[in-house]
Amino acid sequence: MSANSFDARSTLQVGDESYEIFRLDKVEGSARLPYSLKVLLENLLRTEDGANITADHIRALGGWDSQAQPSQEIQFTPARVIMQDFTGVPCVVDLATMREAVKELGGDANKINPLSPAEMVIDHSVIADKFGTNDAFKQNVDLEYGRNRERYQFLRWGQTAFDDFKVVPPGTGIVHQVNIEHLARVVMTRDGKAYPDTLVGTDSHTTMVNGLGVLGWGVGGIEAEAAMLGQPVSMLIPRVVGFKLTGELTPGTTATDLVLTITEMLRKHGVVGKFVEFYGEGVAATSLANRATIGNMSPEFGSTAAIFPIDGETLNYMRLTGRSEQQVALVEAYAKEQGLWLDPKAEPDFSEKLELDLSTVVPSIAGPKRPQDRIVLANAAQQFKSDVLNYVDVVDEAGKESFPASDSPAVTNGGPSNPVPVTAPDGTEYVLDHGAVTVAAITSCTNTSNPYVMVAAALVAKKAVEKGLTRKPWVKTTLAPGSKVVTDYFEKAGLTPYLDKVGFNLVGYGCTTCIGNSGPLPEEVSKAVNDHDLAVTSVLSGNRNFEGRINPDVKMNYLASPPLVVAYALAGSMRVDVTKDSLGTDQDGNPVFLKDIWPSEAEVNDVVANAIGEDMFSKSYSDVFAGDAQWQALSIPTGDTFEWDAESTYVRKPPYFEGMGMEPAPVEDISGARVLAKLGDSVTTDHISPAGAIKADTPAGKYLTEHGVERRDFNSYGSRRGNHEIMIRGTFANIRLRNQIAPGTEGGYTRDFTQADGPVSFIYDASRNYIEQGTPLVVLAGKEYGSGSSRDWAAKGTALLGVKAVIAESYERIHRSNLIGMGVLPLQFPEGRTAESLGLTGEESFSVSGVTELNDGTTPRTVKVTTDTGVEFDAVVRIDTPGEADYYRNGGILQYVLRSLIRK
Repeated sequence: MSANSFDARSTLQVGDESYEIFRLDKVEGSARLPYSLKVLLENLLRTEDGANITADHIRALGGWDSQAQPSQEIQFTPARVIMQDFTGVPCVVDLATMREAVKELGGDANKINPLSPAEMVIDHSVIADKFGTNDAFKQNVDLEYGRNRERYQFLRWGQTAFDDFKVVPPGTGIVHQVNIEHLARVVMTRDGKAYPDTLVGTDSHTTMVNGLGVLGWGVGGIEAEAAMLGQPVSMLIPRVVGFKLTGELTPGTTATDLVLTITEMLRKHGVVGKFVEFYGEGVAATSLANRATIGNMSPEFGSTAAIFPIDGETLNYMRLTGRSEQQVALVEAYAKEQGLWLDPKAEPDFSEKLELDLSTVVPSIAGPKRPQDRIVLANAAQQFKSDVLNYVDVVDEAGKESFPASDSPAVTNGGPSNPVPVTAPDGTEYVLDHGAVTVAAITSCTNTSNPYVMVAAALVAKKAVEKGLTRKPWVKTTLAPGSKVVTDYFEKAGLTPYLDKVGFNLVGYGCTTCIGNSGPLPEEVSKAVNDHDLAVTSVLSGNRNFEGRINPDVKMNYLASPPLVVAYALAGSMRVDVTKDSLGTDQDGNPVFLKDIWPSEAEVNDVVANAIGEDMFSKSYSDVFAGDAQWQALSIPTGDTFEWDAESTYVRKPPYFEGMGMEPAPVEDISGARVLAKLGDSVTTDHISPAGAIKADTPAGKYLTEHGVERRDFNSYGSRRGNHEIMIRGTFANIRLRNQIAPGTEGGYTRDFTQADGPVSFIYDASRNYIEQGTPLVVLAGKEYGSGSSRDWAAKGTALLGVKAVIAESYERIHRSNLIGMGVLPLQFPEGRTAESLGLTGEESFSVSGVTELNDGTTPRTVKVTTDTGVEFDAVVRIDTPGEADYYRNGGILQYVLRSLIRK
């Protein structure tokens, strides 16, 4: 029960139903707050307990100074938790392990149970092995079950063993699209109360639901576990950036063009750790699908959330997607009563403001390795010719000399070229060169929830087929919608056969290409690429295009709208200027241009209006947790603790609680640490965390071979996230990672200073040697350390490798928090100083003193870092809140939660 210090408890009548609410207007200053902070304010009013959440916290939020730097800590209690299976499996593994640990410490295992609704959508496990055929979906699903049976049995056990935990089975859709189409409540009701739907999710793109007016963001799996167990999320009241939208998009531009423009603007402005909130008359002109697309990209521009207030468009979408009339009425009544309804003319109090006239947005793509690197479509071919020089060695026109990619020798107007003849298994002959589009994927939650861009892609395919065009033979084309509704409306509109004819057959309902599950390239393409070191490309309608993420054979990756993905599959090369060059020839030998097959806005709107209805959503989600026959046939163990299989290579009991007592050991300074990795700027969690395919000659591959697993059954790192032994071996092993203390290498290599002269070795092997010697480890890094979407294992793997501290120039929010959650100390170089300016090579040994101040209940602002070479500096301690300090003192967030639950 809330302490109700502000007498805010009240009643809201909606039809025949009465709900208890907590009125925001009882708090002075609430009316001027941005929408997002009003949601947080309600959260504090309702959960005020006089200890963790007090009247002073509520006053601080009501009196928010928009221009102040964040300093006031609050405790946010999300209404629910959402997970995808890659990050969700370790959550359930940890919960199962915590049950055993509670028993060992004399507690009740059933205390380890979600206290907030927790829902998991299995969407990350399907791999696009098969493509371009009508049975590709069935084949991929069969392969998925074959590879993941142990994991799926474990998750089915979890669904029966834990209260308030539901699983959406494989082959249903992508977590974020299922969230906005079905799981999101917008306004929650529980125990007679009505309150804003809020959540945290184990995927950074949880922010997609911000488009519905639901406040939520991505956290690491370890934070999500704590939230499930009733722990509030410790956070500072953020700065809120107001982003004003005016005007309307012009015909020919898409939501993808808009979101790439916004991503570029906000990344340049700097919004890390801030909320972004959209306002203005342009919001009313922005469809819910476009709002969700923008919200989805919040991690790409770096904000915590990117939210739109509730309005009539929100209600229309709820009706379309099959929400009950009572729920729609409640959302409208609650939003209007609490001042959460959009006023297009209002100018709320914001910390900073930006503005975009939607009519100025032009067709764009982004790449070749970051989502914020927007390229105007008309300039894309020319930009490729420049960017490819960073990926290949080139020969001057005389053919006399090879130059490194960093130089700029004379090359032909077409850019560097290395044509390689290829013969396909069916006898087709073609030439592969730098810039060839080898992957064209309509994938990911970013766009597949948006019927306008999906229908536009299908219409491009239809017009292409009618002109006699199809994909180039070297392009791997895949369609992976976010929910079954997409294929339903394609079928109803008669568009599926055209997508099939250009190669965009259904391969699965899952994330596929965007998370590295693109599957292998055709063997002859892969061989040509690797034998001749070709810089080939992918074009995908996703949100992430980081190096090494999409496919190990592909060096350059581009984000584009779904209709442009189809266009590039037809063109077959990034060298083609799709705005003016021919994409191919028609039946009469005439050139076909993009303008000839690009649908009009009216054509798209007509299909959307006639092919999509509420009945599709009601049908798709009528029994969404039941699963297909394969899911229902899985045999599962019973009982409140899990029966671990000692031979399993998928699910193993992790070591986090081994030897743990009721009282934490004192925090210690770090002495004699060696550097495991010295890294540059923009090293993402995708560089750190294990992802993608497991190669046979890596530590993870060797482990599987030693355990009798055949190479064909290795599966991906993501599918094996429930096995810490695999994941440790894949941490810092991304094929594009460049560890500066092992120059000349790419991938998971370091120098092992436990041996004479420090030979180059695998990072995992070196870490085992350091641990055996009792030597702690540190990581040195540059700016924006830990951006990216692969969350929990980037921190878990770091900790299990023996890393005690990371020293970086700056951090992305979630990874910094997750390091603390795993007992790793995040430190920051002094302002203006870097590893390079301090002369650090990574060969030094490091000591960190002053950490023990945490034992006195305080957090030091800085600690002294010294090396055996005489370098000294005061590093900033990035433990930003008292709650984080408690987690660190306990050795991690899970240990803190476990001790807290036993004491209750």
